[in-house]
Amino acid sequence: MLALQPETINLTQYEALPEDIRIEVFDGVIYNMASPSQIHQSILLELSTLLNTYIKRKRGDCKVFLAPFDVLLSDNPLTIVQPDIMIVCDKNKLDEKRCNGAPDFIIEIVSPSNPSDDYIRKLYYYKNTGIREYWIIDLRRKTVTINYFEKNLLNIQYSFESTIKVNIYDDLYINFSDIANLLNI
Repeated sequence: MLALQPETINLTQYEALPEDIRIEVFDGVIYNMASPSQIHQSILLELSTLLNTYIKRKRGDCKVFLAPFDVLLSDNPLTIVQPDIMIVCDKNKLDEKRCNGAPDFIIEIVSPSNPSDDYIRKLYYYKNTGIREYWIIDLRRKTVTINYFEKNLLNIQYSFESTIKVNIYDDLYINFSDIANLLNI
């Protein structure tokens, strides 16, 4: 993810940008986002379906959202992200435009062009803005890294052969080997 321009922008300027550009903003600096690959989109679909089905089955109040959907983490300096998948349980954070504040759960699928973005930059912001749990899916390494900030469980790494607990729920486990087999990865 490369900085688009060195100048910083505010929320009003961000909202005036064309809707069809894929960017995120960290401390007011715009960063371009690469278009997702086919396998990226396939994993996104499988995981979001599993999460959404679980929440519906439990009649939960949380909602699953997929990129592109803005999350305003800070308005001064402006920090807006578009996580690949997120779960928001506090409906008061939602408006027609975005999630205003930290979602409860985020999954990012690592971009091959800039893996440090998910492992370093986003980890820093997500940990420090109140996100409860953050997963990093790395297709190249075939790993899922779990950061469960509420219990200070950081950088716990699983292979794609693992069954992984979604820590914000008591009884939700995702069998990654099923997903890997289904998608031939």
